[in-house]
Amino acid sequence: MEPEINAIIQSRLKKLEILNEKGIDPYPTDFKPTHNTMDCLNLLDETEKKDLEKSNDIHSAGRITAIRKMGKAVFIDILDEAGKIQLLARNNTIDDATKELIELLDIGDWVGVIGPVFRTRRNEPTVQVNSLKMLAKSIKPLPEKWHGLKNVETRYRQRYLDLIANRDVLNIVKQRDSIVFELRKFMKELGFVEVDTPILVPIPAGGMAHPFKTYHNALDRELYLRIATELYLKRMIVGGIEKVFEIGRLFRNEGIDSNHNPEFTTMESYEAYADYNDVMEMVENLFAHIVFNLKGTYEIPYGENKLNFKPPWKRINLRQSLIEKSGIDYEECSDLEVLKDKMSNIGIDVRNQLSWAGLMDKLISEKLEPDLIQPTFLIDYPLEMSPLAKRSKDNPNIVERFEGFIAGMEVCNAFTELNDPVDQRTRFENQEKLREEFPEEERDRLDEDFLVALEHGMPPTGGVGIGIDRMVMLILNQPSIREVITFPQLRSL
Repeated sequence: MEPEINAIIQSRLKKLEILNEKGIDPYPTDFKPTHNTMDCLNLLDETEKKDLEKSNDIHSAGRITAIRKMGKAVFIDILDEAGKIQLLARNNTIDDATKELIELLDIGDWVGVIGPVFRTRRNEPTVQVNSLKMLAKSIKPLPEKWHGLKNVETRYRQRYLDLIANRDVLNIVKQRDSIVFELRKFMKELGFVEVDTPILVPIPAGGMAHPFKTYHNALDRELYLRIATELYLKRMIVGGIEKVFEIGRLFRNEGIDSNHNPEFTTMESYEAYADYNDVMEMVENLFAHIVFNLKGTYEIPYGENKLNFKPPWKRINLRQSLIEKSGIDYEECSDLEVLKDKMSNIGIDVRNQLSWAGLMDKLISEKLEPDLIQPTFLIDYPLEMSPLAKRSKDNPNIVERFEGFIAGMEVCNAFTELNDPVDQRTRFENQEKLREEFPEEERDRLDEDFLVALEHGMPPTGGVGIGIDRMVMLILNQPSIREVITFPQLRSL
């Protein structure tokens, strides 16, 4: 296959040379389309309603996907973001320069066309070529003669080819944009202020994750890519902005699978004078708003399931649910070895879990998450798993935290935020001790500057982090995060 491709490339380079010899710029900048392919179709409808055979001349442009020579006519298909349309160049309507240019065209080239829109005898919407302009010469051929890109690795590594060959991928990109637009619109209508916080941070705190490390030459210091936006957004609550949110990339040095990518997008929001009950209501209304505005219904397919996003979502108490599904009451298993033995007795492999919190996370993942198909809030977590959440008024060993699950995936994590600086310092210090004891496990970090901010006083606050990539997966019925992240991280070849 390689010699064949090399021959194609050499042929195209020869055509490029000929274009330059003829004084034709193969990469000009001076063509302005007046109509995309969809506009052409709409114009044709208007023209036919007026009982006219052809429209006035339009300017359109796109990538060539097919060239068909039929006698004294050449049919050329072009593709733009809106769709595809056919061009027709007849010998008796084009000049010699255009005829010569057509001979130098290849599939993959970008061209601009000037001419009227009409319908052929075979009822095909078509632009008559009065004038044709080369806009970009393609040196390399499109994959598999353009008919579709099948190799998964090639699809992800050369996403531009995927966008050309698979229109569904282009639609995912555009629908993702619509989802983020609706999310932002919802938050703005609630009065939230959108902000930006640092991506390069001195302390990778605000979450339990291994960070990526970098180095800043001018500052002569190590910095990290942020693992969360939480602590900076809460600083803004301290500063008096009562409703704040950020949509942005986070970076976590973790595994890659169908639900995880090392860089991913979240929306985090914080609201003064709210608790986790208020945040639960906001989250379910947010998802419902986006799904209904995009799909016109609250019920949409995901894999083999029908998901119903209409509020209110089901609320399940974590402790009670674990007792029912596993027989384990974690309040009776405060000792690490006791919890490990009980989990081993019900068939859970605990060899990779070193801490009590790590064991609990494994227990929840094994026994609860797979069954949480419909939108569900799992509420009230053990203190040991939640260093940034406020204690429950009813039980000091429980915090006011919930996680949202849909189709067995975690889609959000939220707290009534801890605003007691003394308690927060103690918990951070405990996290540091656990990080030293269990360096393989993900732990939060002590951020002294955040503690200083908290010591100036933060009002009662409810916060949430929502995974936008997983949200897009669910709404667009995509089984892998790599389908909704345009350029996912991949292993080296």
